[in-house]
Amino acid sequence: MPYKPQAEPAGSNYKPDVRITQLGEKIGDPALPASFPDHILRFRNDRWDKSVGLDRLNEEDWLSHFGQFEPLADNLSQPLALRYHGHQFRNYNPEIGDGRGFLFAQLRDHEKRLMDLGTKGSGTTPWSRSGDGKLTLKGAVREILATEMLEALGVNTSKTFSVVETGEELERGDEPSPTRSAVMTRLSHSHIRFGTFQRIAYEKNEELMHKLVIYCLEHYYGGVQSDYPATELFAKIAREVAKLAGAYMTAGFVHGVLNTDNINITGESFDYGPWRFTPYWEPGFTAAYFDHEGLYCFGRQPEALHWNLAQLASALRLVAESDPLVETLEAFPKAYGTAFTEHFCWRLGVKSEGFEEDRNLIVAAEKGLAEKKTQIDQFFFDWGKSGNFVNPEDNSSEFSTFRDLIGQRTASRVPLSDYWTGPSPCSMHIEEVEAIWSAIANNDDWERLSNKINDIRGMGAALRNG
Repeated sequence: MPYKPQAEPAGSNYKPDVRITQLGEKIGDPALPASFPDHILRFRNDRWDKSVGLDRLNEEDWLSHFGQFEPLADNLSQPLALRYHGHQFRNYNPEIGDGRGFLFAQLRDHEKRLMDLGTKGSGTTPWSRSGDGKLTLKGAVREILATEMLEALGVNTSKTFSVVETGEELERGDEPSPTRSAVMTRLSHSHIRFGTFQRIAYEKNEELMHKLVIYCLEHYYGGVQSDYPATELFAKIAREVAKLAGAYMTAGFVHGVLNTDNINITGESFDYGPWRFTPYWEPGFTAAYFDHEGLYCFGRQPEALHWNLAQLASALRLVAESDPLVETLEAFPKAYGTAFTEHFCWRLGVKSEGFEEDRNLIVAAEKGLAEKKTQIDQFFFDWGKSGNFVNPEDNSSEFSTFRDLIGQRTASRVPLSDYWTGPSPCSMHIEEVEAIWSAIANNDDWERLSNKINDIRGMGAALRNG
């Protein structure tokens, strides 16, 4: 089935729907939000606030809920710091959990999906260990840019919902300090992580594991449809993670920290730290300065997500047989390949013709991109804007095979948007990220960020609609 991006969010009424408490007290611990010296609204997602019926909040009420974290009506009376374990760079850590964030609310969106409002930088929790539980303003700005860009490029991602500057100065060893602080709220289709299952397996709690499996199927996958719910859930999660892997690659995105505690059960990308977009098709490109072995480099991300699925399968062995879990794991490479080729064709603006035909086209594109003479975003922009895929200015030899193959394809969109007539593609490389932050840090100039968000959303509309 050809790839289709998520549609533009529509308006909805506020529909609180707290379900997490069905899992009992062992899923999380009550947490108290920090008291901040200041509350300055820096970002409010005016696309997704309407999708959950919160667009009617005035600024004062918004700050009371997303700066001071006063409970939303008929929602969680106290936030929950969720419990989980995780493999961090493939080393198992049983001492982690929500250390600087919590689940603040649950509600339904315009598509009736169960959504979470979770925080980052809201203060210490029972799982903070030696951390201060705070977030730098730069980290919040970077997450805005990551989520906006990924959403525009058709990647299933959490949405940065709110950023409030909090008036504190934070010390950080890996960046200039002291630095400004913020608290962020993200909108996600589940905060249940692979590491949530790993913790329950570690504790050998079969009852809670079964309860969690049913919870995930009922609230994220349309209900239980077989006599083997754990294997059913695993197959559905693997399908969505394969799509995520394919979308990361097409976007040229490097998450940087694909630990099992950073992967959720709906295949939605979230929790952005040292992310980067690679300018060129460079498999060894890394995002995290501390990823010395390139474990999570650009080209190894599908492998990393596959490995993480194997750890989830291991946890589910508590309530499931091995054979069907292994069967799903063995099918992952093909599922990833299909997802990647379909997403690649979508970004190019051509109709998918099946895995084998698509693969030939994409192998030719990868060979040309590997020469590093053309940046990834420029490549998609040049070919996506033509509509009939005749590009007389591109006579480069590295794309000769690709040019022959794409000339036989049918366009899937008519490039009518003004985006396609612009001089250059919308990109998000590290130099621009730093320039946007520099304007804020040095001059408190937020216009550059606002303009970039508008440009990104314009690209997203062009990719969705032509």
